[in-house]
Amino acid sequence: MPTPGELLKTYWNYPEFRGSQETIINAVLSGQDVLALLPTGGGKSICYQVPALASEGICIVVSPLVALIQDQVDSLKRKGIKALSLTGGLAFEEVLNRLDNCLYGNYKFLYLSPERLQQDIVMERITQMNVNLVAIDEAHCISQWGNDFRPAYLGCSIIRELKPDVPMIALTATATPRVAKDIIENLKLADHRVFKDSFHRENIIYKVLWEEDKHYRLKQLCSDAPGSAIVYVRSRRQSEELASYLNAHKQSSDFFHGGLPTKEKTSKLNSWLQGRTRIMVATNAFGMGIDKPDVSLVVHYQLPDSIENYFQEAGRAGRNGNPAQAVLLTNKTDEKQLKRQFLDTLPSIDFLKNLYQKLNNYFQIPYGEGSNTTHNFHFNTFCETYKLNPGLTYNGLQILDQHSVIALSQHFNRQTEVQFTSSKGQIMAYLDQHRGQAPVIQVILRTYGGITDYTTRINEVLIGRKAGVPEGVIIKILKQLHTDGLIEYESKVGDLQLTFLVPREDERTIHTFAHEVKEQHQQKKLNVEAMLRYVNNDRQCRSRQLLQYFGEKARADCGQCDACLTNLRQQAGTDREYIIAQIQLQLQDSPLTSRALLRQLSFDEQQLINTLQEMLEDGLIGINHKNQYYLH
Repeated sequence: MPTPGELLKTYWNYPEFRGSQETIINAVLSGQDVLALLPTGGGKSICYQVPALASEGICIVVSPLVALIQDQVDSLKRKGIKALSLTGGLAFEEVLNRLDNCLYGNYKFLYLSPERLQQDIVMERITQMNVNLVAIDEAHCISQWGNDFRPAYLGCSIIRELKPDVPMIALTATATPRVAKDIIENLKLADHRVFKDSFHRENIIYKVLWEEDKHYRLKQLCSDAPGSAIVYVRSRRQSEELASYLNAHKQSSDFFHGGLPTKEKTSKLNSWLQGRTRIMVATNAFGMGIDKPDVSLVVHYQLPDSIENYFQEAGRAGRNGNPAQAVLLTNKTDEKQLKRQFLDTLPSIDFLKNLYQKLNNYFQIPYGEGSNTTHNFHFNTFCETYKLNPGLTYNGLQILDQHSVIALSQHFNRQTEVQFTSSKGQIMAYLDQHRGQAPVIQVILRTYGGITDYTTRINEVLIGRKAGVPEGVIIKILKQLHTDGLIEYESKVGDLQLTFLVPREDERTIHTFAHEVKEQHQQKKLNVEAMLRYVNNDRQCRSRQLLQYFGEKARADCGQCDACLTNLRQQAGTDREYIIAQIQLQLQDSPLTSRALLRQLSFDEQQLINTLQEMLEDGLIGINHKNQYYLH
């Protein structure tokens, strides 16, 4: 077999390994279990792909996302390496064919999700395979203290029973010491070694910018960025809105979110990867496992729910080693929105008990019965029947699903998308002619700003409550508006099925895992608090703060983030007269707005605004009707 160095040169065209890669590979080849903690962009996949190629047999890779799996398989195929995947949507015969290929087709890699790993046929065939290595990618998903806890990952240790003598490598870029300990215990890593490369990315400048007009600052950042960019948002609607805004200001942009058809996702991703689209506005799943070297800017338009998520997403900048920025835009309303979205919708134990009882009553399940019974489930109708908060209810159902009380169908949601395609005049004329429908139409227009410009997901139950009419009437009116050519309307009912997995025992059922739920809720609160501490700490180097969170000490301040620059300015004691002189110099030729002055001068924004106010009061400058400052 070729050596690891020869494989690296042949397939990746790299002259040498980076960081701990070679040491990790040698440990795996010697038969040791490994936990590899490497930064985003640190080359984690090479750590299992090279030793797998250097050994006889096939490597089994467990990965959480279909897009991530497909990207890895496609990349290996382009290198001439035989790899395949087991993802959702495959017919049973196709699953068997692919498993047979693993046995007899000389394949080197089998990628699958943790859910696939639990299937009897998959486990049976794995026992027959000549497995040389097991790789658990994004291993933080196995820990309830991780940012993306996924209960199905807890079943990954089954491979240890199926192949007890095969080495295992777990890899992640976002593990605190507590999460790392959890990974080792849950995967039952034996005779293991832990490798941790510094998470420090010296070419990335981390910034927190307080900005009331985020649109303007985003446009400015994108305009100044030399390469590609990613803008992270928390809603599908906002991804579409911001992409439209940037395009309107001549910034080549597109949007990406989980509600897009697979074909459209692929098209958008390829356009961005190949440079035809420069800026991608996306929800947070975008970019995982995708290696695009020239991203010079990552912007978080809202506060992330954890440092782990923020650090991983920010790390998608600067993979080519060139200077890059990771900018978090925030303002005073963001903290309330963060808590409302991620903390106010955490269901209490009492709510879970009530929810579980309501579910059983809704489907008329007698006490002690109901196990393994499946029912068609309409989420909106259920919430309306019992006057339940949809956000709390959805999260409560997810917890019941995680703890195997119920099983929800994979497409558990209702997606109704609407766009008004007629002009304002046509809408007003229609309202005059159809006065009975007018209240509903007006509620929709008021509730969903921008629905006349782009396709928007709506909630019929919410509209019905505001308009005071049943959900069924809302659906009927939407269909009529579509028939009359006023709107584009598409409704996909994904509320398919709910299966009760255990007999009904009401409160006793919830008591078995109540303690775990409380701990998970507490961890989410701690995650949010850590994020808010980071945002509000403008006295300590941003890079140093992030490294400390992951249990690492920074050797020195970066000297370039917003916190470091503020400290440097304070230490230098910038002279007020000097700032005034610089402002006067800029205003000699023509009046300028504060934003224009800020772009031309390197002073702190608040410091500049305060000086301008003092100059106005002293009569040194004036301000015109365009909010431009001029010299007296």
